[in-house]
Amino acid sequence: MSNMIKLDIISDVVCPWCIIGYNHLQAAIKELGIEDRIEIEWQPFELNPDMPAEGENLRQHVARKYGSSVEESKNARIRIASIGAEHGFKFNYFDDMKMVNTFDAHLLLDYAKSFGKQTELKMRLFTAFFSEQKDVSDREILKQELIFVGLDPEEGMRWLNDAEQRSAIRNAEKQWQQMGVSSVPTVVFNRESGVSGAHPVEGYKQILSELMAKADAE
Repeated sequence: MSNMIKLDIISDVVCPWCIIGYNHLQAAIKELGIEDRIEIEWQPFELNPDMPAEGENLRQHVARKYGSSVEESKNARIRIASIGAEHGFKFNYFDDMKMVNTFDAHLLLDYAKSFGKQTELKMRLFTAFFSEQKDVSDREILKQELIFVGLDPEEGMRWLNDAEQRSAIRNAEKQWQQMGVSSVPTVVFNRESGVSGAHPVEGYKQILSELMAKADAE
């Protein structure tokens, strides 16, 4: 029996709690000293699968989708930025920030997986969107991020236009939804159990410690 722990992280690159949760998870893994026993695979989830190509102003989007007032939205951003900074992530919100379609981003994350670059690209896309004020639905931006992590941008663009690959991502999204994933981030451990939401470091440490103890006992 393998003593590795497989983590499927279902998330979206425009979800602030997804990067916060991941940084908490990474801190837990590091504090436990089990980096060499963790295998991570990112799984697709679109917060807004029907988002048009032009996107939507983020403040208007939040008001429409969640009913948040301008003040509530502002306070939420301040809180998110503060929590993100605790683990070195910069949220750089701005007035004209847009919520965008992320389907192409998920396609490229699948492309990056076969080269062992999935997590690296995921981090770049989080940073591009939240820290660098970039539109991660723009294929020119996506090309730049592929180059940044050492992947072939032209091959990546061909992947985006491949009907089979596009269908595979749609099917993966449906599969996770059918398994009960309705919010992100969701972390699934060894395809057996999962937790939703950005948990604190200690919460992840407890879960991982229990999984490690179980693996070592088998």
